[in-house]
Amino acid sequence: MNVVGSSLSREADHVLYTYCGPEIGVAATKTFTAQLVALLLLALETGLKKGTITYTEYKKLHEELIHIPSKIEKLLKKDKEIKELAYRYMNASDFLFLGRNINYPIALEGALKLKEISCIHAEGYPAGEMKHGPIALIDEKMPVVCVIPRDRNYEKMFSNIQEVKARKGKIISVATEGDRQIGELSDDVVYIPETSDYLYPVLTVIPLQMLSYHIATLLGKDVDQPRNLAKTVTVE
Repeated sequence: MNVVGSSLSREADHVLYTYCGPEIGVAATKTFTAQLVALLLLALETGLKKGTITYTEYKKLHEELIHIPSKIEKLLKKDKEIKELAYRYMNASDFLFLGRNINYPIALEGALKLKEISCIHAEGYPAGEMKHGPIALIDEKMPVVCVIPRDRNYEKMFSNIQEVKARKGKIISVATEGDRQIGELSDDVVYIPETSDYLYPVLTVIPLQMLSYHIATLLGKDVDQPRNLAKTVTVE
């Protein structure tokens, strides 16, 4: 929860506030990232109390989390690079976003933001199920955004990208710094700093949100008040 004293907070039995400031745009971005961190902290505390993680693991993740803001700042400095990327793909009519495990929801978020603010059709899909439908749509006109940090799912995700490449899809990868292998396979890559497997989603989501923003602005869209969207859902 972000807004202190909101109607939802008054209805809830317990509230975990994110305190990330007012969200001006209807398509929330920083609140998404803040909620990722809040839920991670909740999971860490729960895991420690239940004994499913050790104190050493708990402390290591907390220490790495302290470095996340500076790593996000580093990503924000890639604004010009991502704007150039947006310019190359702004006229695509469809996008496919792929991710595995905890980066699958990040693929969903990337597709959602692109749909919301640029009005371009986009679909987020679990990479392991790519052969169950989306693979039929891939051709030389289809940009495929692949979330592939160097984590425990890297090899399987790399195999998915090879399948996209074999079908001449345009591959845009979000990958860990220093990954030359993915650089050689992709048409474009946005590199993110290295971190813990559990913290990669906090970093991988930033370039996807920035890409959506730049595509939308290049198309002349109002990113703060997207067409047909409202801040509060009033229809059940």
